[in-house]
Amino acid sequence: MSTLSSTAATTPETAAPEDVRDSLRSIVSRLVLTFFGFLCLLNSLLVRTFITRGEAVASMSALAGALILAVPVFGMAIRDIRTGRLSINELVSLALLATFAQGNYMTAGLVAFFMLLTEIVLNRTAVGARASIASLIQLTPDAAMKINADGTVTEVKTHDLVPGDVIRVRPGDNIPADGDVTRGMSSVNQATITGESLPVDKQPGDEVFAGTSNLNGMLEIKVRQVAGQTTIGKVRDLILKAEQTRLPIMRIIDQYMGYYTPLVLVVAALVWLFTRDLDRVISVMVVLCPVAFVLATPSAMVAALSAASRLGILIKNVADLEAAGRISGFIFDKTGTLTTGQLAVQRLVPVGDTQPAELLHLAASAESFSTHPTARALIRLAEEAGVTLSEPQDFKEVTGKGVTATIEGHRMAVGRAVWLRESGIEFDLSSVVDLDETEGFSLIFVARDDRLIGWMGLRDQTRDQAAAALEQLQALRIQRIAMVTGDREPVARRVAREIGCQEVAADCLPQDKVDFVNRVRSEGYRLAVVGDGVNDAPALAAGDLGIAMGAAGSEVAINSATIALMNNDLNRLPFLVKLSRTTRRVINQNFLIGLIFILGGLVLASAGYLNPVIAAILQNAGSLMVVFNSARLVRQGEELSNAPAGNSTPS
Repeated sequence: MSTLSSTAATTPETAAPEDVRDSLRSIVSRLVLTFFGFLCLLNSLLVRTFITRGEAVASMSALAGALILAVPVFGMAIRDIRTGRLSINELVSLALLATFAQGNYMTAGLVAFFMLLTEIVLNRTAVGARASIASLIQLTPDAAMKINADGTVTEVKTHDLVPGDVIRVRPGDNIPADGDVTRGMSSVNQATITGESLPVDKQPGDEVFAGTSNLNGMLEIKVRQVAGQTTIGKVRDLILKAEQTRLPIMRIIDQYMGYYTPLVLVVAALVWLFTRDLDRVISVMVVLCPVAFVLATPSAMVAALSAASRLGILIKNVADLEAAGRISGFIFDKTGTLTTGQLAVQRLVPVGDTQPAELLHLAASAESFSTHPTARALIRLAEEAGVTLSEPQDFKEVTGKGVTATIEGHRMAVGRAVWLRESGIEFDLSSVVDLDETEGFSLIFVARDDRLIGWMGLRDQTRDQAAAALEQLQALRIQRIAMVTGDREPVARRVAREIGCQEVAADCLPQDKVDFVNRVRSEGYRLAVVGDGVNDAPALAAGDLGIAMGAAGSEVAINSATIALMNNDLNRLPFLVKLSRTTRRVINQNFLIGLIFILGGLVLASAGYLNPVIAAILQNAGSLMVVFNSARLVRQGEELSNAPAGNSTPS
């Protein structure tokens, strides 16, 4: 069915936030008008039911609602005729004209309502690519602080930078271009590019990416790539290519509706030719109006969308709801998808006669002035444990290494093992640590008055539901489940073991993830790609189905995907597959119901057993059966509605 309006007039390459907002406003206004028409129909039903002499008012209300809803459908049919094509629009118009002719405004309005609602959902997807690009562009700042040859600093536009320029990036700012650090030390959150769960410490000689966030130190960077040549610019290009290579979904009804309308007219002409009975011709025309066929898919889809929305599953393209049932493989990102993306203390190990509460108190107090993710994890644990912190004195933070402070008269040092040793604090690492940092733990050591008193292991946590969700997917005969991540191989393997994922691809940049998706698809799998970050966006668009973790995910990933899990509950994935398969069965049942009523009605009407009134009743009976059959989908997933959708617990 053609779209109601051209929501994709602006190409993604020229997308701007204003264009996206205008398109969304247009969709919202259309949605408001559609529901206003539905309210008129509802008012008609209520008046006819509860007011004895309200038939005239009920009829006027139904007529108003039917006209509001039908006019856009007639407009689409006229546009189709002008362009020389026949589609479902003409059939819907034929059904509406027939029901209008009989004064059955309620049926006309109901048909138009379902079709318009489906179109609005489809049109909402048309702005997805543009919204994705607009959000992606905004990750890179418009201006940069350029260091001139004489040492002065000038603010310039980011697009005016050229390779070889040196720029200064302050704490808290996004990095405007790809380059190499020439001066300064800082921690950089580059999850938008690599998907790494932990901030990466940067020092002179290290590579940094445009669109990543400088956390706590001043950096001077020599520009290597700008604009479209940056890594995030390549991400943008990959999204565009993936959107352009997505095959259009063939709608079964539209394939045959070009033949159905002429067929109905031929059948009516034949009945007139052999019977010369106008009542029979009208009855045939009425009973052959494909209302049940028209409602078969939209009514089921609306019911299924309602069930999905109740469980926090946002589906932006109804075609992808149907496609979910045919998925044969799932590819997951790790950070923020299978894991929470939040650093947390997993091990707290005192050394000597130090008590655990004492270790936590001293370490968290020393870190309390720091904004590093490690410090936030320690402070959060202290708050949860009810440990009162002391205000640090003589606080000093060495970027990327650790902090020193005086706590209750004791000189504290909290940081990496190498830094503590450089500071003159000697200890045998192998005798106090039973974990390997390459297994996904970030190790922080705590010293008091130059003596080691304990250490802590921090890592990203796997989600509570990850293992159970993967097990359910396997039970649904999903043939291939894999995890791709920008994190290191040992980290990825550790997470995979915890959740029961057999296939892992680590150290992946966005391009590598897309290559992995394309390689698996070339082997014949229909893939759903699940992710949350900007680095996942190209892969989300490259899969047959893109699913974004809504609450924890970036706006870019959500716009690039067609489905978002708004509550981050991975158990919704198996439900989505089951809902899709159930919806497909209901749609097939609806088509069978419509076929029985149309063929049966045709035979009876042609034989003269149906007058136009009975034909209309029969037609409406088939439509109501379709609607009621579809309504069963609304209750799908009720057993999950009250289930907690917690994010994580310590593993």
